[in-house]
Amino acid sequence: MSETEVTSESVGTVVVAGAANLAIAVAKLVAGLISGSAAMLSEAAHSVADTTTEVLLYLALRRGARPADRRHPFGYGKESYVWAFLAALFTFVVGAGFAITHGVTTILVHEHTGNYTASYIVLALSFVIESISLARAVRQIRRASRRWRASPHRYLRLTADTTVKAVFLEDSAALIGLLLAAAGLTLSHLTGDELYDGLASILIGVLLLVVAGILARSNISLLVGRAVSDRVHRRIERELSALPHVDRVDTLMTMFLGPADILVAAKVDFDDEASGADIEAAADQAERRLTEQFPEIGYVFLDPTRSRPGAARRGTRLVQEDDARPDGPGGVPGPP
Repeated sequence: MSETEVTSESVGTVVVAGAANLAIAVAKLVAGLISGSAAMLSEAAHSVADTTTEVLLYLALRRGARPADRRHPFGYGKESYVWAFLAALFTFVVGAGFAITHGVTTILVHEHTGNYTASYIVLALSFVIESISLARAVRQIRRASRRWRASPHRYLRLTADTTVKAVFLEDSAALIGLLLAAAGLTLSHLTGDELYDGLASILIGVLLLVVAGILARSNISLLVGRAVSDRVHRRIERELSALPHVDRVDTLMTMFLGPADILVAAKVDFDDEASGADIEAAADQAERRLTEQFPEIGYVFLDPTRSRPGAARRGTRLVQEDDARPDGPGGVPGPP
């Protein structure tokens, strides 16, 4: 699947989630105002935060998909992580902050109008709509995990497409939040004690804190420059090692430049008989092999180099810091 197709699929997932969250937010707000339920108002804030998040994720996809230019020769893929990080912050501050604050206020004040019917109806409809949005995200995750030959759980944990990860986590949190709101509302209804409604609101806030923290951490890692997974790294390494005239891959570094754009750079030791033409042919073949297996790989740079002393003993997974690491006693390289 090409980068354009991946982006298009992610945009569709984000738009569906955003439309669902907007409709749900309005319904929850009306029900919360009618019933006075803290949990319902917190769920309304939850949906407003999710809707705003989807707008920011949409911007992330659109701005990150802009083509490369002279000032940004590797494209704008990393900008998508900036907007996705802002979306996580918005969920953290607005959604979680309102839910926890309102829950504490409800426990202290114990105010409720006692009209529960509208809240129950909205909760049931919201659960159905959120389930539809989550189902689309799950389908995209399963398709992508098959492309990467990984389990859906592993793909979700390691994917550089933080937009689909955000939609999945937010929709999952939304369903859990609806169950918490329903439990708190029902217990308050049965007992007449608003403590349960307030506690449900606080738990919804804590849930949003967890989701925002996971997404923020993932986006920061990608902004800094995260490598591909160890499994994909080994597959790339095997492909390079199998090239004609290659004795050894001394250094292999990868980095996500965007949700569907990977850079591969390697120091490669060619055999002494390899000519310049042989090395050029091997470089072309490397790019062709890697892009066939991983269409997301956009750049492949090979640096012909002589092996450093001790490289064979330590293996090929040398990292960039090795060049700056001082040697240990007696000129022996320090620990990896």
